[in-house]
Amino acid sequence: MSGKPVKIALAALAASLALTGFATPALADHHEEQQARVETFAQLPYWPGYWVSEYQAGTTITGLAPAFTNPEGAGTTFANIMSLRGDQAPWNDEGRRRLQHVREISGGRKATGWGYPMMMNSATPLLFLITPEHVLIINAYNEARYIYTDGRPMPDELDMWPTTWGTSIGHWEGDTLVVETVMVDSPSNYFHGAPPFSEEARYIERIHMDGDRLISDMTIEDPVTLTEPWNVSVSWIRESGWDRMISIDWDNDRTGNDGEFNTIEPTTVEN
Repeated sequence: MSGKPVKIALAALAASLALTGFATPALADHHEEQQARVETFAQLPYWPGYWVSEYQAGTTITGLAPAFTNPEGAGTTFANIMSLRGDQAPWNDEGRRRLQHVREISGGRKATGWGYPMMMNSATPLLFLITPEHVLIINAYNEARYIYTDGRPMPDELDMWPTTWGTSIGHWEGDTLVVETVMVDSPSNYFHGAPPFSEEARYIERIHMDGDRLISDMTIEDPVTLTEPWNVSVSWIRESGWDRMISIDWDNDRTGNDGEFNTIEPTTVEN
């Protein structure tokens, strides 16, 4: 009987060694993958802080940026402050028709968020989270762009549908993030100040650091609304007044209209 426990122990040891033999290559592969990811991470740029559109910095509840109201900023135009509105875009007849319609119905219209592309050109701070697999761009209204940089191709058109923020695939060219975004649901349907591009629009962004500023050089193509590709730039500076992302929503949009100008509606006083 004394030999039986020994045989059992030997059998258990053999089983353990067998399992270890199978597990060791898997653990080694996992370690190599982790190490490769760490090395890739180390090569990526780091854009810390909270970034706000340069000409929008310091915007108050009035919605007017200092660059627009400060006499020292004479010559600064609304086209600079909200360049992605499309005031300088090469619209065709359909584009001009859409733009006129959007402007006519915008008075006092409430917003549900910024959407794309306007979240990249607003007074709302942005946070850039960079990993080897993707880049997340998040603002204070819980809007997020997911830009996949893991080498995957753009999905087949049959696997996509128009959304407020579109589908984005990116890659790195040195320290420049190159992003292609398609299938953006008509932007002006979500935010009244957005350009009335069609769902066929294609957006190419090249985002990079320039000194202490982040710059995105964009090219937008839309066969439905534009006569030619539109090249426009957006720049950001760090918002020094923010030390954390404060998430809010649009439930306090008090945009009103007096028949000619937008106004701020008074708050409701409950007795």
